[in-house]
Amino acid sequence: NLSYTLMSKRKLLQLVQQSAVSGWDDPRMPTIAGLRRRGYTPGAIRDFCERIGVAKTDSTIDIALLEHCIREDLNKRAPRVMAVTRPLKVIIDNYPEGKIEELEAVNNPEDPSMGTRKVPFSRVLYIERDDFRETPPKGFFRLFPGNEVRLRYAYLIKCVDVVKDNNGEVVELRCTYDPATRGGNTPDGRKVKGTIHWLSAAHAVKAEMRLYDRLFTVENPGDIAEGCESVLNPNSLETLSGYVEPGLADTVAGSRYQFERLGYFCADLKDSSPNRLVFNRTIGLRDTWAKIEKKR
Repeated sequence: NLSYTLMSKRKLLQLVQQSAVSGWDDPRMPTIAGLRRRGYTPGAIRDFCERIGVAKTDSTIDIALLEHCIREDLNKRAPRVMAVTRPLKVIIDNYPEGKIEELEAVNNPEDPSMGTRKVPFSRVLYIERDDFRETPPKGFFRLFPGNEVRLRYAYLIKCVDVVKDNNGEVVELRCTYDPATRGGNTPDGRKVKGTIHWLSAAHAVKAEMRLYDRLFTVENPGDIAEGCESVLNPNSLETLSGYVEPGLADTVAGSRYQFERLGYFCADLKDSSPNRLVFNRTIGLRDTWAKIEKKR
């Protein structure tokens, strides 16, 4: 709900002073500056304004419409790349040590003119920790002991062993790959349901990932009698240490990408540089807010 965008400057200033929000252009703030720093494009903001029109009376617009506008805009223009926010190491036992392949990846299937790029593949990889379960729930088609998945643009791999630390936490997966499945194909026609993204550990570039969520824990903070400060979301920002493709090493501040399967991200306008990459999550790939609300 966007009713809080109608707050006075005094009310916004109070939010800055009473919360972890650091200023007018903090990506959590309901300001144009905050939206732009988070990665919202001028085109998406204009599209949103055109859709809602102008009324003489105060009205309430579901924020999902604004999010739809930015997804629609970035889907057409943002290059696809692979990134890992919560890395888990994978070692492919039967892949030759020291061997490095360059695999072809599509930059944007919505725009063939953006072409393709080369991504390095090696024996040691990083995958997303959420893409593995030691004891998978029903319907989980990603990696677990004995299961085979497709690595995006690469090969099929199977998990054969799980390595844990002294605390029982999974720190490494041992896998095998099928050399005949380069590009994700299955010459024998076998069915593999799960496809996950990855990075070559030797080539991955460190990056700070800032995952932004709603500033408030309720849909309409203006309806709260105690004031909107009482429903500020303490988890509106999560900062992670992750990795991105080597092609992003010289990313310019303000550059926008779709991190495959993770969402749309923008190199922070203030803090990101080639010496320290910082990416703000603009928006996830799908709207999960409505689903969460239905469960409450």
